[in-house]
Amino acid sequence: MADILVLYYSRHGATAEMARYIARGIEEIEGMQARLRTVPAVSTVCEAVEEEIPETGPPYVEPHDLQECVGLALGSPTRFGNMAAAMKYFLDGTTPQWLSGALAGKPAAVFTSTSSMHGGQESTLLSMMLPLLHHGMLIVGLPYSETDLLHTRSGGTPYGASHLAGVDSDLPLSEEEQRLCLALGRRLAESARALVKGKE
Repeated sequence: MADILVLYYSRHGATAEMARYIARGIEEIEGMQARLRTVPAVSTVCEAVEEEIPETGPPYVEPHDLQECVGLALGSPTRFGNMAAAMKYFLDGTTPQWLSGALAGKPAAVFTSTSSMHGGQESTLLSMMLPLLHHGMLIVGLPYSETDLLHTRSGGTPYGASHLAGVDSDLPLSEEEQRLCLALGRRLAESARALVKGKE
């Protein structure tokens, strides 16, 4: 089995739920399995100190997760049209992986959640793509053959999966959002499998 890393930061749980749907989509593809990981929160006033293992959810990401994966799904809630500081902080520390080319040539996809419909879903997805492109990753989006993109009244973009969480960040994923997360996971896994087979 080949691992696809599903790496996310989630504050209220919506991005974590999206990650689980994307992981399910990945595991629908033969020979592929999802490796769920998260990043610790950061502090604006001091060095943040977290336990080595989170109280709940998946473990924190480690450098070997990037080395060992055959693809990456990266998720973050939106913060003023950009990824959350915790995810940016993690990515800023991946210079060793950039120097070694650990992620070069691997497929990647992005996903996000916002409180409002026009709260920066697409700009956040694009912002997450930038460091992945610097790593030499191959970006996978959602094509309009996924007809939910044409009909959704909640989240969903061609740049990646998205979710409208509502003002109180308590709206569940809509059926369209769930299907688009599954589709993104499948598409990422299919791309990774094709690339792995091409190297055999």
